[in-house]
Amino acid sequence: MPNARLAQHNLLLSALPLPLRETLLPQLQPVALPLGKVLYEPGDTLRHVYFPVDAIVSMLYVMESGASAEIAVIGNDGIVGIALFMGGNSTPSRAVVQSAGTALRLPARVLLDAFNRRDDLQYLLLRYTQALMTQMAQTAVCNRHHSVDQQLCRWLLLSLDRLPGNQLTMTQELIANMLGVRRESVTSAASKLHKAGVINYSRGHITVVDRVGLEALCCECYRVVKNETDRLLPLEPQQ
Repeated sequence: MPNARLAQHNLLLSALPLPLRETLLPQLQPVALPLGKVLYEPGDTLRHVYFPVDAIVSMLYVMESGASAEIAVIGNDGIVGIALFMGGNSTPSRAVVQSAGTALRLPARVLLDAFNRRDDLQYLLLRYTQALMTQMAQTAVCNRHHSVDQQLCRWLLLSLDRLPGNQLTMTQELIANMLGVRRESVTSAASKLHKAGVINYSRGHITVVDRVGLEALCCECYRVVKNETDRLLPLEPQQ
């Protein structure tokens, strides 16, 4: 089944017990997520959740002025739409695709029914939510106390952790919108990383060529998020 193969590439889905995963598979619909697609706006009622396969979705807070800043990134590690099973059914954030790819979409009612009936699904999703909250909190601290250079390193590492390869397709303008900084600041930070030999950047394509070097230039925020995610979600594919 095509859905079964795709589900293996989302860590949450692959970690579900096989009987539960097989129950959900017929309800999962593969969808293309083009760059910049908005999955939901602030206040929208969530009618679907998304399990990214090889895409990354950013959660953004948007100010009245139109300015925005990213609070979390979600990729093949998780699910877009936690407000649904947390009881809010909507959120003040915007979900927008920052790296194009594919996701598996599940109707909200199907997830809620399974969440309310299955303790194993509740356990997994609530632990994922705690890991996501850690990422949000650390992002807020990083944006307040660390340089744009360090923020860019953190953002690149978190994004790469949620993709199957070492490349991102992303314009400097979009990165600036994610970080909530001026484009010129991103240009300067990316230039420094390029000169340091840790990334190559050309026409919106970012390739990390020295992962160890990138981590050495990053602040402690990436490692805090990484360690907590690994602690909460030691995900092993279930057969």
